Amino acid sequence: MKLRVTWFDSLIVVIICLISLLVILPFLYIIAVSFSPPGDSLAGNFFIWPKHWTLDAYSYLLNADTFLTSVRNSVVITAMGTLLSLFVSVTLAYALSKKFLPGRRIMLLFIFFTMIFHGGMIPSYLVVKNLGLIDSYWAVVLPAASSAFNIMVIRSFFQSLPESLDEAARIDGAGEFRILYSVVLPLSKPIIATFTLFFMVQFWNEFFSAVIYLNDTSRWPIQPLLRQMVAISASNISAEAAVDAQMAANLGPNVQNAAILLAMLPIVIVYPFLQKYFAKGAMLGSIKE
Repeated sequence: MKLRVTWFDSLIVVIICLISLLVILPFLYIIAVSFSPPGDSLAGNFFIWPKHWTLDAYSYLLNADTFLTSVRNSVVITAMGTLLSLFVSVTLAYALSKKFLPGRRIMLLFIFFTMIFHGGMIPSYLVVKNLGLIDSYWAVVLPAASSAFNIMVIRSFFQSLPESLDEAARIDGAGEFRILYSVVLPLSKPIIATFTLFFMVQFWNEFFSAVIYLNDTSRWPIQPLLRQMVAISASNISAEAAVDAQMAANLGPNVQNAAILLAMLPIVIVYPFLQKYFAKGAMLGSIKE
């Protein structure tokens, strides 16, 4: 059967190509600036292909203690937050997916209530402060350990699994934790992979909570440091606000753009390995309620 291409199809292809260029060109420009000497980028005599190639910006960043410390902080926060969020979300969603759980409807009502009403920034800060979590990684991780939306989606996925599997496992003498570990989780790879990616992106890009709860800048993750690197260059903010004087003196367009690319790199590397589960998990978790 011959495929018929209409003018409308051609128009859609052209529009998609233009949109793709709008997305790709800024990334190409960032890459070009990061590999160029500061003078070339400030002169603006190139766009997406450097006239002179250099690795000075990357060499400087990979030897800068302030930048490496922020990367380490981001890795720790992302690892802690992802594991804790998965544990809390999966276990709570599994419990709420069981009809025999006492008080299940009331618990669901309380969880849904938090999707509509929130205490606000000041009460949240006071809770974190009174718990003694200021200037610790837990101040960033615990408040974002889970959310009502995540729990509802994972619960819907668990409800879509056949109940006969749980019944067969109970007949064999398995408890609820054994059923979750040996039966449910192996069948839940799409939804687990999807939310693993969500949580990793969420904690790796954490900015606001880090600025609010971490007064010690040596514990800052990569995103607040990037913001200060741009702000120091653009607004002449004092270097003592976030970064050492040596880094502030070496900040240029090439260093800033190299830092942006290095901050994006971990998520870009992880995403292809989880992509095949991403769409399937998001769809499966949103169909049944």
